[in-house]
Amino acid sequence: MRGLLVSAIATIGAGSAAMTVLHADAGLDPLHSVISEYAFQPAGWLLPTSLTAFAVGAVLVAEALRRAGAGRWTVALLLAWAASMVLIGAFPTDRPGVPLSLSGGIHRYAAFVAFLVMPVAGLLLARARLRYAAALRVLSAVAIGALVLVVVPYVVRVFGIPLTNDDIPAGLTQRVVVVTEVGVLALAALSMLGAPARRVYGLARA
Repeated sequence: MRGLLVSAIATIGAGSAAMTVLHADAGLDPLHSVISEYAFQPAGWLLPTSLTAFAVGAVLVAEALRRAGAGRWTVALLLAWAASMVLIGAFPTDRPGVPLSLSGGIHRYAAFVAFLVMPVAGLLLARARLRYAAALRVLSAVAIGALVLVVVPYVVRVFGIPLTNDDIPAGLTQRVVVVTEVGVLALAALSMLGAPARRVYGLARA
């Protein structure tokens, strides 16, 4: 299992590095530019590369958890997050001002699924006797709070309430969700690394 976890941490690190380079190269405003818009930059290929690396890392962590006796729901949620990462990378969003396309729709709803399932997985992991259970709980709670702020603009617009990007900076809230969720994934791997399999996961199967 150690090989799985080391590989997972390496791929998560590679995905984080690719995302960092993309941000540094694009020079967009991180407070108001959502991450999906980076796909239209010269180094935009780094976005699907980063997301694919995160997906691979999630699959490896899910397999390690399965071998350690994790509940099926926890494993399934991590695999759903991984599948969502692949879909987000494979189906780019639409350029600003363009009507929603099939690709843009898949991208949007896959992102919503990803944003939703990882905090739930993190809270399930926090119930286990892991070394970083408290940190997992905090990161998951922050991700849920930021997700609410991500969703609010879409909800209020349905009711015709005007809302500008300055009211709730979409780029900032989205990045908080992404950073905390990748953090949950990395901590899940680190929590298991170096611990005996019988002591890794104390949560009853759920």
